Amino acid sequence: MVVNMTLRAILFANGSLPDPQAARRLVRSGDLILAADGGSRHALALGLMPAVVIGDLDSLSPADRRRLESAGARLIVHPRDKDQTDLELALDFALRQGCTAVVILAALGGRLDQTLANLALLTAPRFAALDIRLDDGLEEAFFVRGRGCIQGRRGDLVSLLPWGGPAAGVVTEGLRWPLRGETLRPEQTRGISNELLAERAAVSLETGLLLVVHHRQNNSSRGRST
Repeated sequence: MVVNMTLRAILFANGSLPDPQAARRLVRSGDLILAADGGSRHALALGLMPAVVIGDLDSLSPADRRRLESAGARLIVHPRDKDQTDLELALDFALRQGCTAVVILAALGGRLDQTLANLALLTAPRFAALDIRLDDGLEEAFFVRGRGCIQGRRGDLVSLLPWGGPAAGVVTEGLRWPLRGETLRPEQTRGISNELLAERAAVSLETGLLLVVHHRQNNSSRGRST
């Protein structure tokens, strides 16, 4: 059994990783490194050895498998015909280990259906108490049920998207265009492309579910979309 002392996991999915070095900077000493099947390729490319690789392993190259096995990584193999994605299996494993925070790398971009499924997965009730964020080093996405924080740099873009219905009583702190107890609706674009005023902002809501998308950017690329 893997013993996770920090209760924080870095979980590599098998999607795209547009800036590997930006993603590498998200990893902290003591993080539990996990990989969903072919996501192990990203970990290995960054010089990280996953403690556990989970999935049907159909995306794992023979060379990477030999490298993982020789390093003592634990491979948890599931049948190819299954009802869960490799990422869901790996996230359930992190939950069983007692992790309270999970950063999922390489789960954004690529196939639209998989990106949407990865986002929807985070809304499962069993994950409600976890701080789970999809991140690729350039952009992060996570859900807020009551209150959440965004950390970045002044000028970073922050979009607030109601998920599955209206998000009521939305209040923001530290964003250029403040919201003061407003209701955001899925069919409207009211919460798109706000901006951080400093390194930290907060958002809270009374009811509903809010998807927060934080885009890290350089000063030269600032701007509110239309």
